[in-house]
Amino acid sequence: MIEIIWLGHSTFQLKLETGEYILLDPWINGNPKHPEGFEITRIDTMLVSHGHFDHIADAVPLARKFKPQVISNYEICAWLESKGVENACGMNKGGGQQAGPVRVTMTNAFHSSGIADEGKIIYGGEPGGFIIHLPDGRNIYFAGDTSVFSDMALLAEIYKPELAFLPIGDLYTMGPGEAAVACRLLQAKTVIPMHYGTFPPLVGTPEALAERIAGLDCTVWTLEPGVPVEW
Repeated sequence: MIEIIWLGHSTFQLKLETGEYILLDPWINGNPKHPEGFEITRIDTMLVSHGHFDHIADAVPLARKFKPQVISNYEICAWLESKGVENACGMNKGGGQQAGPVRVTMTNAFHSSGIADEGKIIYGGEPGGFIIHLPDGRNIYFAGDTSVFSDMALLAEIYKPELAFLPIGDLYTMGPGEAAVACRLLQAKTVIPMHYGTFPPLVGTPEALAERIAGLDCTVWTLEPGVPVEW
């Protein structure tokens, strides 16, 4: 079993059975959905899907404090190193690397990835998602920010993820209609919605997704920020 805590928007903390902590897309300060009073006390691995502020804003201070292995694309890791981050382990799509007891594979995502830096937008490489290969043999798909794309069927064929984290908010990512197609392509048994409700324009809801996949062998698992669940 692993413990999952949603920290609002697309930020999640995973605690492995072996005690290691994985932080996904760190946005804490200024995140309207971050649970009040929740404190991060340990990070062993940090995954950053792309360079937008709502996925990377706290990567530098948290990486400096906890010195985790930081996994992202080559360009973002180079930028993080320029900000004093140690142990940034750049990679690219289709590749994998070991992170403690888990292996991480980078996947495609259809989005953008500019990094806001001192009033300018600088190149942040291409956006990505991640397959997290757990020690017990189960695989998790973290989509990052993306639209639906047909190669999600390849992710199902190659990695067979049992749990998928999918954005559903619309406007900047896919909404519930597109996410429903993603569910059919991925064939994951459980989907955790993310990147919705943080701001008024992010209008997609878990209920709308659940309605669209009625009859599919897939459960929409809606989490509450700061409330741990086990999977």
